[in-house]
Amino acid sequence: MTAAGTGTGAGTGSTDGNTGGGAGKGFDLGALLAARGGERYELHARHLNHQLPRMLRTIGFDKVYERAEGAHFWDAEGNDHLDMLAGFGVMGVGRNHPVVRRALHDVLDAQLADLTRFDCQPLPGLLAEKLLSYTPHLDRVFFGNSGTEAVETALKFARYATGRPRVLYCDHAFHGLTAGSLSVNGEGGFRDGFAPLLPDTRIGLGDLAALERELRRGDVAALIVEPVQGKGVLASPPGFLPAAQELLHRHKALLIADEVQTGLGRTGDFYAYQHEPGVEPDLVCVAKALSGGYVPVGATLGKDWIFKKVYSSMDRVLVHSASFGSNAQAMAAGLAVLSVMEDEELVAGARAKGELLRGRLAALVDEYELLHEVRGRGLMIGIEFGRPSSLGLRGRWSMLQAARKGLFAQMVVAPLLHKHRILTQVSGDHLEVIKLIPPLVLDEADIDRFVGAFREVMDEAHGGSALMWEFGRTLVKQAVGNR
Repeated sequence: MTAAGTGTGAGTGSTDGNTGGGAGKGFDLGALLAARGGERYELHARHLNHQLPRMLRTIGFDKVYERAEGAHFWDAEGNDHLDMLAGFGVMGVGRNHPVVRRALHDVLDAQLADLTRFDCQPLPGLLAEKLLSYTPHLDRVFFGNSGTEAVETALKFARYATGRPRVLYCDHAFHGLTAGSLSVNGEGGFRDGFAPLLPDTRIGLGDLAALERELRRGDVAALIVEPVQGKGVLASPPGFLPAAQELLHRHKALLIADEVQTGLGRTGDFYAYQHEPGVEPDLVCVAKALSGGYVPVGATLGKDWIFKKVYSSMDRVLVHSASFGSNAQAMAAGLAVLSVMEDEELVAGARAKGELLRGRLAALVDEYELLHEVRGRGLMIGIEFGRPSSLGLRGRWSMLQAARKGLFAQMVVAPLLHKHRILTQVSGDHLEVIKLIPPLVLDEADIDRFVGAFREVMDEAHGGSALMWEFGRTLVKQAVGNR
C-alpha cells in the first residue's frame, strides 16, 4: 500500500517488517506501513480492544481506507466514500486540510523550544486570544488534550470556585469517559461497573423544576449541559438555557456548556449555546474540531474570577496542569483551523447546508412510514425511525425491537456504506436514530448523493428487500447471542 504522506523520520534505512519496527538503520514510516499495514485488523485484535474488529466484521465495516481529503476518503480499491461522520466530529474542516497541514509543517520546521515548562511560548497565548474573541464574556483558557480533559477541568474549576461538591447533568448526556466526566454521563451503559463516582445528580433535559429543586439544597456547584446532545441529537428546549442560567446564578452556581462536539460552527453558530440570546456560560469546553484532525487538543474557557480563584497564589501555579497541554503542534493546528473557518465562512456554510440537508430529509417523513422525525441544527442532524403502521412492516419492526432496540437504524447504516459508500453512525446504544455530523466542507453534490442514497435505502426497507431484512435477521442473532 502507499503510505499517507511522503515524509520519513531520522535516518534512511528500512525497517525489518518481521520485527515490528525495532531493527534496521533509522525509522522509515512508509516502509513500515508497506510491510505491515495489511495486518491492521489482526494487530488490533491481538494488542488493543479485541471487540472492535469483531464488531466491525459483524456489520461488514472492516474496510481498508488508504487516503482522505475534505469530506471523502478512498479505500484500497480506489473507491470514493462520503464521510458523514467526520471522525465523531473531529474533522470539522475536512480531512487533510492543506492550510492545517502547512501550519504543522511550519511549526515542526521552526524547531521551537517547546514544553520547557519554564517559559511562556507565544502560540498558546495567540490561540487563547483568538478563541476568546468568539466568547467576549469569557477571559481565560486552559489547554489540555481532549474533550474529556476539557470537561474534567470545568468540573474541577466549578467545584473549587464555588466550594460545593455536586454537579448536575442531563439524561442521555455524554461528556466523556474519564472518571470525573463519567460522573456526569447520562448513559448507564458507560457508567456500569465503575462506581463510586463523583456526587453528581441527573435531571431531565429542560426540567427547570428539577433544577430548582436541586439548587435549593445549597450544595450544587454547576449544571453541565450540551446545547444539542450528541446521543439522539436532542436540542435543549427553547428557553431552557437562559432560564437555567438565571436559576443557577441566583443560587450562586455555574453554567458549564459542553461544546466539544457542537462547538466551532457545527450547529450553524460558532457555539451552539449562541442559538439563544443572552446565554453566557461561566465555563465552555471545546475540543474535537479544534485539532484539525491532527493533534489532540482540548480547551476550557472561563471567567477571570474562576481562574483567579483556582490559581490563587504562586504556590498553586501548577494545581491543575497537563504535560502536553499548550504544545506547539496543537496550538498551531488550532490557529490554522480558526483561520480556515473564517476564510471559508464555514459557520454560515454549516447553517445554510444544514438547513438544505435537513429540509430535504424532513420532506421524506410523509413518504416513509418507518421514518419518524428529522431534527437538529446546522450540520448536526438526527434521523429517527419509528414503528410503522402497515401490518407487514410492523411484524419485521417488532422482531428487531424484541431482540434489541437500535437494530433497524443499524440496518440503514449498513447499506449506506456497503452499497452507496457513505459512512454514518447510529446515534447511541438502544436508539433508532442515525446521526449525521459531516465535515463542514460538505458541498451540495455531497448532499444530493446522501439524500439519493438514503431514499433508495428507505425504498428497499419499505419494499421488503430480502437482502436488507436478511441482514436484520443476522443482527437479531448477534444481539440474542450477546445476552
